This record gives sequence, structure tokens and C-alpha cells, in this order.
Amino acid sequence: MSPMATSLPVNLNGRTQTHTLSSHPQMARHPSRSPESKVRITVKNRRKRYLDTHSEYFSSSSLELADPLAYDRLVRRFQTKSEREAEGRQKGYSGVLEADLWRSEAKIDALANPDHAALMRYRRDASGEIVAEEKDEVPTNKEEGMQRWRKEMELRFLRGDDTDFDYKTVDESEEYDDRGIEEREEEEKWFEDESPAWVGEGESGTSNADKAITGQTGVQDY
Repeated sequence: MSPMATSLPVNLNGRTQTHTLSSHPQMARHPSRSPESKVRITVKNRRKRYLDTHSEYFSSSSLELADPLAYDRLVRRFQTKSEREAEGRQKGYSGVLEADLWRSEAKIDALANPDHAALMRYRRDASGEIVAEEKDEVPTNKEEGMQRWRKEMELRFLRGDDTDFDYKTVDESEEYDDRGIEEREEEEKWFEDESPAWVGEGESGTSNADKAITGQTGVQDY
């Protein structure tokens, strides 16, 4: 970015002349981050980096239990019969029973304690079965549903809400640092630490513009 020009009026022996000075980009200072803020940003970046390099996290069969109702409406509803059978074999008999139990309990809880901000609302139909009432924002296809599910689970992971995950293995590991981000932050810190200065200022602190002013009368000699 090119320096911005600033015009300053200078009075010399009753004559006013205008001299243009360039403002240095370093004059725009950014507030320094607190140590606590830096730690939070580092941790969040490392968790995001972990997910970017471990996509298998989202395919874990146990992840369904994190939010059985969301999984039911975002993923399970779009699965084919063969896909559900394959998922059942991966979970095992006990895993399938556990998921069904969690889903049923979650529906009962949602029916008894409706959350208007939740993805789904539930009611009992004529047969007494608990069924979902869809909202407009509920995905209508498999791809959209999976994207929504991954986003929900990503935000959950970044918040630190996965109680089964050992976050220390990520939060305290430099392996998941993004070197590009670190370099940019170091560059910003360098500019923040630099003293503001005018472009063209010499070692003595006198600017080239000041030197040009010295000795001038404003009268041209011919």
C-alpha cells in the first residue's frame, strides 16, 4: 500500500507555503492482543487444524450420540437401507441398541421440553408415536444434510464440548500450528512494536521536508 500524502502549511517570514509530507503505514497502530486472547486463538486454530487433517473424526459411529436428534434429521433420514445396514454392522448390535435408546430418550425430552431454537420440534401423532415437525431450514437432500451435520460437529469440537476427546493432545501440540498464520502474526507484531515515523526521516529525526524548508525565503532569484 502506498503512503498517504498530507499537506502541511508552513509560515516563513510572513509567507505561507504548502509542503507535502507522506504518512508512514506504521502510523496506523493495532491494539496488542492480551496473553489470554493469544492462547484462545492458538487453541482454536490448533483444533481447526486437527479437524482439517483428521476427516475421519466426522465418520466415527459414536459421534451420533453427541446429538441423536440432529443426526436423525440431518444424516439418518437420507440413508438408504443398505447404508443403514452397513452402519449397523460398524456399530455392532449393542451400538445400534444404544443409539436407538439415546434417540428415543432425546425425542421424549424434546417433546416434554420444547426448544423453539432447536432444529426440530416433536409431537405425538394419532397412534401415539413421537414424530418430528420440520422447519423450513431443515436440509432437503443428503449432501446438504451431511454438510450441516459436519458444521454442527465442527463447532461443537471447537467449543471443547466433546467430552470423550482428549483436547490436550491437540491444544498443547505445536504439530497443529499453522505456520502461515504464525508468520502473519509475527509480522503484525513487528509493525506494532515499531515506533511511528515519517517517511524520509533521517537518523537525526529531521525529515527531508524540514531540511528543504531550512534556508528558503519563498522568493525566487533570477
